[in-house]
Amino acid sequence: MESHEIMMSSVPVGSARADHSRFVQRVRRRYGDELALLPPGPPTHQTLADALQALRARGYALDAALRVLRHLTLERLAVLDCEAGAPLEVVTRGVTALAERVLDEAARVACAELDAIHGMPQPPEDGPPGPLPPALAEGPRRCGWWIVGMGKFGARELNVSSDIDLIYVYEGDGETCGDPQGRQRISNHEYFGKLVKRIHALVADVTEHGQAFRIDLALRPHGNSGPPAVSLGALEDYFLLQGREWERFAWLKSRVVAPADSARRDGTGQWLRPVVLPFVFRRYLDYGVFEALRRLHRQIREHAARRAAGHPERAHDVKLSRGGIREIEFIVQLLQVVRGGQFPELRTRATLQALQRVAQAGLMPADKARQLADAYVFLRRVEHRIQYLDDQQTHVLPTRDDDLAWIAATMGYDSAAAFLSALDAHREVVAEEFDTLLGDANGSCQGKGCNGHGRSAIEDLQAVLPQLPASFAARVAPWCDHPRVLALREDARVRLTRLVERTGAWIDAGRVSETAAVRLADWLEPLLRRESYLALLQERPAVHERLLRVLGAARWPARYLLRHPGVIDELASRELFESRFDAVAFQAELEARRWSLHKTGEDDDEALLDLLRRAHHAEVFRTLARDIEGLLTVEQVADDLSALADAVLDVTGRWCWQRLKQRHRDTPRHAIIGYGKLGGKELGYGSDLDIVFVYDDEDERAPEVYTAFVRKLINWLTVKTGEGDLFEIDTALRPNGNSGLLVTSFEAYANYQQNRGSNTAWTWEHQAMTRARFVVGADDLRARFDAVREAVITAPRDAQALAAEIRAMRQRLYDAHPVRPGRFDLKHSPGGMIDVEFAVQYLVLAHSAAHPPLRDNAGNIALLQRAEDAGLLPPGVGRGAADAYRVLRQRQHRARLDEASTQLDPAEVASEREAVMALWRHVLG
Repeated sequence: MESHEIMMSSVPVGSARADHSRFVQRVRRRYGDELALLPPGPPTHQTLADALQALRARGYALDAALRVLRHLTLERLAVLDCEAGAPLEVVTRGVTALAERVLDEAARVACAELDAIHGMPQPPEDGPPGPLPPALAEGPRRCGWWIVGMGKFGARELNVSSDIDLIYVYEGDGETCGDPQGRQRISNHEYFGKLVKRIHALVADVTEHGQAFRIDLALRPHGNSGPPAVSLGALEDYFLLQGREWERFAWLKSRVVAPADSARRDGTGQWLRPVVLPFVFRRYLDYGVFEALRRLHRQIREHAARRAAGHPERAHDVKLSRGGIREIEFIVQLLQVVRGGQFPELRTRATLQALQRVAQAGLMPADKARQLADAYVFLRRVEHRIQYLDDQQTHVLPTRDDDLAWIAATMGYDSAAAFLSALDAHREVVAEEFDTLLGDANGSCQGKGCNGHGRSAIEDLQAVLPQLPASFAARVAPWCDHPRVLALREDARVRLTRLVERTGAWIDAGRVSETAAVRLADWLEPLLRRESYLALLQERPAVHERLLRVLGAARWPARYLLRHPGVIDELASRELFESRFDAVAFQAELEARRWSLHKTGEDDDEALLDLLRRAHHAEVFRTLARDIEGLLTVEQVADDLSALADAVLDVTGRWCWQRLKQRHRDTPRHAIIGYGKLGGKELGYGSDLDIVFVYDDEDERAPEVYTAFVRKLINWLTVKTGEGDLFEIDTALRPNGNSGLLVTSFEAYANYQQNRGSNTAWTWEHQAMTRARFVVGADDLRARFDAVREAVITAPRDAQALAAEIRAMRQRLYDAHPVRPGRFDLKHSPGGMIDVEFAVQYLVLAHSAAHPPLRDNAGNIALLQRAEDAGLLPPGVGRGAADAYRVLRQRQHRARLDEASTQLDPAEVASEREAVMALWRHVLG
C-alpha cells in the first residue's frame, strides 16, 4: 500500500495523465520492454498482427503472447483516450480489432492441432446451405464454421474491459477425415466441441499473464445447458420453435468475427443471414416485443438492485442504472426490431449509426436522437475511464476522490462536481426518453390473470360490456366465446379487454364516435391472430385514438385498413399532420431500403415487389389521414396522389430495367405518358392509371427489349402479392387501342397523334391529349412530347364538326351510365362533371391556337378561368362553372370515401348543376 501511495503521489490530483490508472502502472512496470512492439497510433488489424509476431519472436508462447498483446493494446488506448482525446470509435474499434485478432489466431492454432489428430471436418452430404464461393468450389473443402460475435462485439463496440459473447456455429453433421491412416475419426459435433474448449483455453484461461478475454457462451441456443457449438440446421430449428423475444435483441448485433477466412474473405459467413434475419426481423410491425423488453429490463434492474443492496455506491452504475448505457441500447434496438422487418435501412449494429437512421426514418425527433447520441458517447467514455483504473469489468463510479477527480479531468471538467452534474443531466435525458417509449403500459400483463384480482381476461371483458354503448357492446359480446379470442394467449386477451375498455371510455368522453368503435371491432376481428396489432394499439394510445377517428370518418378507410393493416403504424408518426407527400424523400427512402436489402442478399423480385407496395400503401394512408383531418383540399389530395403515382412509376421503371436480362444499355430511352386522371393530376384513392409507353432507340433490338421491359413493368405494378398490388393499368389510349403495340416508337406515336400517314388518331384521342402529361422517362423526350402535344391541340379544326363529335361522344357516355329516375349523378347527369370536362376539351382544341394560356395542362378549374379571361365565355360563366366543378368533385370525393352513392337529390346541387348547364349551353349548345 505504501508503494502504491508513493507512486500515486507523483501524479498531480486533477491530472489527465494515463498513469493515474493502477492498471497502466502495472503494465508499464511489467511489460515496459514490450510496449514499443505495438506500432504508434490507434491499434489496427495490421499493427496488432505485427506486434503479435514480434512477441512470438521474443519467445512468448501463443497463449502468453495473446495476453501480453492485450495489455499493450489497453495501455495504448488509455493514453490515446485520456491524454489525446481520441474519439470513442478509436477505442471501441481498437478493442474489437484486438478481440478479432486474438480469436483468429486461437482458431487457426486450434484447428491445426485438431486436424493433426482427427483430420479436417467434412461438409454434410446434402451440400452447402448457400452459394459456394469460387475459392472453395474446387477440390475437397472443410466443413464451414463460424464464431459469431454477439452484442457489443458484433457491433464493434467493445469496451476496454469487456468480455466477449460468442456463439459457435458449424455447417452441418458429418465426420472428420481421420489421421493419415484413416483412424481417429470423430463426428463434426465432437470436433467442434473440442475446438471450442481449445479456443477457450488459449483465450480465456487465467495464466500468469491474466486472460486475453473472458468468453461468455450463455447466449447460445439452450444457454449453458446447450452444446458448445450448434449446427446451422439446429440453430434454424431453435429459432423457429424455441427462440425467445429477448434473443432477437441479442442476435440483432450478431456478426461473424472469426475465423478470418469466413468472416472477411470466403463469403461463407453469408450462409447465416437467411437463418438469422427472419428471426430478428419479422415481416409485420412487431409491437409485441415491448413487453418482452420490459421484462428483460425489469430483470436487469432487479439484479442491479440486489447487487447494490447494502452498497449505495453501486447505484452510480453508468451501464445498468436508470438513464444508463443499457437504456439507450434498448431504446434503439426496440425501434429497430419493431420496424426493421419492413424498413431494412434500420438494420445496423452500431448504436450511434442506428440512432441516426432512426431519426432519418422519422421514428425519433432529430434533436432527441442527437441528445441520446451525446449521452451515449459521454457514458461510454466514462465507462472506459472506470475500467482503466484497475482493469476490472465494472461500470460503477469509483468512490475515491482522486479517482473521481482524474475521471473528471480526462473528460474535460475542472472538478468532480461539474463532471457529476453533466453525468446526471445526460442520464436524465436518457431516462425520460426510455420512460416515454418503454414505461410500463397501462394494462400490461405481468402475472397469472394479469389483472391484479385473479379474474381471467374473458371475465374482465364480460364485466366491461355493461359499461359500453349498446351497438358497441353488441358487436364485442360475441368475443367472449369467439374461437379466435379463446386461441389468444392470456396477455393478448388482457390487451384486447383493455382496448375495449379504453374505447368505451373515450366514447363516454366524446372523444370518438360509437360508429368508429363498431368499425374498430369489425377491423380487429379478422386480425385477432396477429397479436402485434393488439400490442401496437395498447402501447400507443395516440395511435388507437387516431385510428378510431379514421375509421369513424368514412367506410372506405376501414376497408383499406383491413387490406393493409400494417399502415396503422403511420399514425404514430409525429410528422404525419405536419407535412405532405415529398416525392424526392420517398424515392430516396425506397433506394435506401433496396440497398439495405441488397447488402444482405435479400433483394429478389418478391422482396422488391413487397417493398414497393408497403411504401405506396403507407403514403396513400398518410394522405388519407390528412384528408380526413381536413388538412388537405380535394385538389391537394389529387396532387399528392398523382405525385405518388409518378414516383412509383419512376422507381419501378428503374428497378425493372436494372433487372431486365435483355437490356442493351444502362439507361432506357423511354417515356411514360399519363392520360386521364393521372395526366390531369386528379387521381383519387384507388384510381387506375391510363398510360402509354413510347421509346426512342435506334438499336435493332429496341422493339423486343422495350416490349419485354413494359411487360415486366406492368406485371410489377399489377401483380398481387401478400402485400396487395399497386395500380390497375389501362393502356387502351395507345395508338390503335388494345389492338396496337404495347409500346410504340416515339416517331410512330408522334405521327399517329399529328395525323401523319394512313394510321391516325380519332377526335376522342385528341380530347384525351388535352389532359396528357409526360410522367417519367428520358429527359430529352419531355420537350419533344410537349411539342407533339401542343401541335395536336393547336391544329386547325372545323369548330362545328368538333362540337358535333364531342356531343356525340357525350351522348354515348349518357347512354352507358343510366341514372335512376329523379336522381342526379355527380359525374354523368346533364350538368355533372363530365359536361365540364368535355366543355373544357372543346375550348382547348378549338381555341388554344389563338389563345396560348389554354395550352397548359393546368386542370379544368384553371382553364375555365383562363377561357373567361380570354373572352371565350361570358363574365361569370367560367368561374361559376369552375366553382361548381370544385363542389361536385368534393361531393364525389366524400361519397366515394364513405362508399355512398354518387346519385343524389338534384335539389342538393341545384345551383352547381345550373352553373354547369350554362357553360354547356354556351360552349356546345
